[in-house]
Amino acid sequence: MSADRPVDPFAGFDSLIERRRREADEFYDRLQNGMSGDQRLVQRQASAGMIWSKQFFYYDVPQWLKGDPGQPPPASGRKRGRNHEWCHLNNADIISMPDKWEYPWYAAWDLAFHTVSLALVDPEFAKKQLVLLTREWYMHPNGQLPAYEWAFGDVNPPVHGWATWRVFQMDRKRRRQKRKDDPGDLAFLERVFHKLMLNFTWWVNRKDAEGRNVFQGGFLGLDNIGVFDRSAPLPTGGYINQSDGTSWMAMYSLNLMRIALELAQHNHVYEDIATKFFEHFLHIAEAMTNIADGMGLWNEEDGFYYDVLNLPDGQMVPLKVRSMVGLIPLFAVETLEPELCARVPAFTERLDWFLNYRPDLAGLVSRWNEPGKGERRLLSLLRGSRMKKLLRRMLDEAEFLSDYGVRALSRYHRDHPYTLDWNGQRFSVAYEPGESTSGLFGGNSNWRGPIWMPVNYLIIESLQKFHHYYGADFKVECPTGSGRLHTIDEVASELAARLSGIFLRNDDGERPVFGNNRRLQDDPHFRDHVLFHEYFHGDTGRGVGASHQTGWTGLIAKLLQPRRKEASAPREVEVVG
Repeated sequence: MSADRPVDPFAGFDSLIERRRREADEFYDRLQNGMSGDQRLVQRQASAGMIWSKQFFYYDVPQWLKGDPGQPPPASGRKRGRNHEWCHLNNADIISMPDKWEYPWYAAWDLAFHTVSLALVDPEFAKKQLVLLTREWYMHPNGQLPAYEWAFGDVNPPVHGWATWRVFQMDRKRRRQKRKDDPGDLAFLERVFHKLMLNFTWWVNRKDAEGRNVFQGGFLGLDNIGVFDRSAPLPTGGYINQSDGTSWMAMYSLNLMRIALELAQHNHVYEDIATKFFEHFLHIAEAMTNIADGMGLWNEEDGFYYDVLNLPDGQMVPLKVRSMVGLIPLFAVETLEPELCARVPAFTERLDWFLNYRPDLAGLVSRWNEPGKGERRLLSLLRGSRMKKLLRRMLDEAEFLSDYGVRALSRYHRDHPYTLDWNGQRFSVAYEPGESTSGLFGGNSNWRGPIWMPVNYLIIESLQKFHHYYGADFKVECPTGSGRLHTIDEVASELAARLSGIFLRNDDGERPVFGNNRRLQDDPHFRDHVLFHEYFHGDTGRGVGASHQTGWTGLIAKLLQPRRKEASAPREVEVVG
């Protein structure tokens, strides 16, 4: 900007654009070392989509409720309508949108996944987004995070502890390229951690109906995955003990425990807090095994986790829908290295005492001694035998495993819809691999068969953590029934390859994401311009839903990044890229 009128405002324009192009090329050349040409193309476009989807977002709830000065006042009902309980909220910031064309608003759990992709190219912005979401003018005074503009009070999965830890790790790895002993941005980690503890407390106080560490979060971002609208009063009365809600909280406990352990290496006060989250995880794991009278969320006969419907008369009915709800328990997994435990002696002492004091809960922690290293521990909702049973279903191509990732609902339900009859009403769930045939949730939100990138990403990362503990001797059949045994890490790599195959050219020279659209497949003006859809057809990989919701589908950028171990860091799990 200048007060002087430029004589030739576009002088040097072409050379400036060319210089910026060279700078971008040099940046991505360094980032994409070791990748194929097509992988580079897809990753760069995914990152460009993430950057393009930054947008200024303004929403002042008190102003919205009162109306604009000088204009006719709004109807009185607005003061008791949408978001009236969020009068503290004032947003006026640059925020990463799911897509600023089709979805020009922020969504809390989408944004958590965005930060992991953004951290590849702009870690400072990624960190600022996580800080922003937990600021006083965003987070509710009671600790709830705002969901999205049309209903801030809806409940999204608590993935922000996971995102904070992952962004911290990625940023630390980058910083250690310059200084090998860089501890990472501890101020960022501590700042967000304190706010996430408030959010965790909100979950415990508001979403655990009977105070038994079994949670009910509503639809939790999975829209029409179940028999009922889980965010509305049930037609049967009562409530649902949710496998996914409870598992998300088990995952959250482990995420916050791990952050606390990192901070404890610099301030031992945090060892007490790490202990609190460790014990909370064990209580949640115990509750999932036995919610009442010997019934848990795990079904031994089916080898799967199910939601359980609690009726007003006290009856409990397992809702035997084989869906992503039953796979989310995989996400609650963490390994503790002996080197880490040695650096936090107060935590380790309490951990050992607690496991001796509660031997019934000690069985939830796997451990083994590595000669010369000490005892490595695995915290997980799934011990080895249960995990194998769950993976047997997940890796079955007749059920969850598609050529393009893990489906949100088992293909088994295509020919065997799940039905529940209640007081003359029939409720049903059937496999729908593409667009929803139900008007529920507007007909476009479909978790009854398609492939969704964020939960697939978490499956891959969780499998990598399991492999870190079990090692190369622990193998599973993949695909189920093939007779081919693979390590869990090899299974994770196979899933990553299938997801990547949605976007990359196959042996026929086509990109599955384009489906049968010949212009997109063949026209030189279109065929290399990839669309990052909201979700993907469970059988063909075709893009479905919003056509440029780079948002969490931008995770493909992180998934394509070659995995490189950080040589100077204490041994940790190598996770996706």
